[in-house]
Amino acid sequence: MENPRKYGDPPYAVAVIHGGPGAAGEMKPAALALAPVCGVLEPLQTEPSLDGQVRELKKILHEHATVPAVLIGFSWGAWLSFILAARHPDTVKKLILVGSGGFEPESGRRTLNTRLSRLNPAECAETERLADLLESPDRERRQDAFARLGALFAEVDACDPLPEEAEDEAITYRPDIHQAVWKAADDLRKRGELLEMGKRIRCPVIALHGDYDPHPARDVEKPLSAVLSDFRFVLLQKCGHIPWMERHARRAFFDILKKEIRS
Repeated sequence: MENPRKYGDPPYAVAVIHGGPGAAGEMKPAALALAPVCGVLEPLQTEPSLDGQVRELKKILHEHATVPAVLIGFSWGAWLSFILAARHPDTVKKLILVGSGGFEPESGRRTLNTRLSRLNPAECAETERLADLLESPDRERRQDAFARLGALFAEVDACDPLPEEAEDEAITYRPDIHQAVWKAADDLRKRGELLEMGKRIRCPVIALHGDYDPHPARDVEKPLSAVLSDFRFVLLQKCGHIPWMERHARRAFFDILKKEIRS
């Protein structure tokens, strides 16, 4: 597996950081759309620990990107980029958080409740079964459950999604990475340490968030406004969790990204 994937021509001044954790390759459509503007890296996070992913991302950026780089972090990738910018501020020129998880201790519960409220009873029951299967000793069953759970949530996370195009490189789902990394990250959030890291970030930060995203917008905008010295929040209208897949928000999303990259 090529890591990082590269789009456009060098120098590579921008990197798109995928979510999950454990959903390597999901930002390819965004990278392709930005490639005519600048060279774009798509690092794939493969380490099974939070600290390992921070080190891995830093290493990839220093070896392949023009540092400091513009980081566009999606979902979990927003948090990973946030942590990297706090620990290694000289590596990040600008931080763009897309569909970030909330920074308040109760954000995870609020996100789950919103998702479950959008599922029908049969889908809620299936979600519970799939969550149990993530603990299965059978690797293939874990992977299938992780992929199916992601598909279920993707349906209710979207506002008015565009039809998906067939990809020649599929997303690699790694539930083992997801469980190990997410637990450590969620613990940081619950202890308030994740938000506290923002006080060490020196670069400009902009958050792009859909108004239909189940991750509460207020749990991103309000906490970050209190700890970041240079922060802007943009609420995208008629937009779910993945802006580049939204019919009404896609153009505005990429217009903002391109402006931020050029500025």
